Amino acid sequence: MYGKLKITADLHVLTGMHIGGSNEFSAIGAVDSPVIKDAITQQPIIPGSSLKGKLRTLMARNLSDSYRLKEPNEDPAEVARLFGTSKATEQNPKLLPTRLQFCDCFLKEENEKLLKEVGTTEVKYENTISRMCGIANPRQIERVIRGTIFDFCLVYDVMNEQEVKEDFQNLANGFKLLQMDYLGGHGTRGYGKVAFRNFAVQAIESCLDPNTVQELSEILKEVEDSEVLSV
Repeated sequence: MYGKLKITADLHVLTGMHIGGSNEFSAIGAVDSPVIKDAITQQPIIPGSSLKGKLRTLMARNLSDSYRLKEPNEDPAEVARLFGTSKATEQNPKLLPTRLQFCDCFLKEENEKLLKEVGTTEVKYENTISRMCGIANPRQIERVIRGTIFDFCLVYDVMNEQEVKEDFQNLANGFKLLQMDYLGGHGTRGYGKVAFRNFAVQAIESCLDPNTVQELSEILKEVEDSEVLSV
């Protein structure tokens, strides 16, 4: 064990994003599908679980020889050693602890002040028309508005010094894939385009020398040059 590396960045929402929250009870006229929010501030958040699941799926698909993915425990070795496994398989015969700890993303403080007047969410009205009978099925979907910025934080456990740079290169590829894809639901209809900015890596109780940490930071900064929409 060589310590931990704290990775931070600004996560920019480029198009309206919907990561669903609970709608167990909806009063008449209320939004059908709200976004998930922090219980204390009632402001939208991005759950770490959403980021982790999306990144793992994109990276596994990118390194697999088939579009149809297998179970996570059978992910390619480069992905499995980052995200861990829960049982041994033919692909990954040893149990692997996860090297990544994703944090929930909260609104960036400066951005929260700027959005105070317009609010951080919008309600988008959509309608589906049945091709068979022409019956309309209108719905209201809450979205985090474009221009919102979240604080992104990820902790990487250094378990094998020789594999750190390769792990960071794979992570950078995952972030690039996410920028070319979407986060949350309804991405094929334009929702959830995101971009990362201001990557930084901080070594905490790590034996890695400062030059190596700087190299890791530069690897992640390459992500900022690869996106569908400019910030």
